[in-house]
Amino acid sequence: MEQRIIIENAKDSWLMQYEEEKKQLHKIFGKTALAIEHIGSTSVPGLAAKPVIDLMAGVKHLGEVDRFIEPLQKLGYEHVIHEAFPTRRFFRKGQWRAGTHHLHMYVFQSEEWKNQLRFRHYLREHQQTCKDYESLKKDLARRFPHDRTSYTKGKEPFITAVIKKAKQQE
Repeated sequence: MEQRIIIENAKDSWLMQYEEEKKQLHKIFGKTALAIEHIGSTSVPGLAAKPVIDLMAGVKHLGEVDRFIEPLQKLGYEHVIHEAFPTRRFFRKGQWRAGTHHLHMYVFQSEEWKNQLRFRHYLREHQQTCKDYESLKKDLARRFPHDRTSYTKGKEPFITAVIKKAKQQE
């Protein structure tokens, strides 16, 4: 059985954890990472979340990522291949289904990159939408306490709708 999905109240320490991890990643990537961003629910002040720090690093070409697999392993990251996401490279720090950090690598300024930022910014700027998202996540965690796939799929329509709204405001 998979570990239970736990949604924690927002913590100030999430920003500090991101900043510390970002420093470590900059040491590994150097100038290859054009930017490193804090994404996901822990990047939105006041939003309850699974206690996983999501980071996003942007590179010119995804082929550049392969040379960082070994250095990232030394930092505790495992390269996780997701064939369903060919435009992203994904690394997890911590145990399977219980990671402490997730590193998503995209082509800098790609549509996927921009959508991550659109979603984060929209939640930061729209308090009611943020509250609605938190309620949805808590409901999904109750309904699917040991099923991360269903939990994640349950969020997709909401996320897609928020990104669409964010694009309309650009």
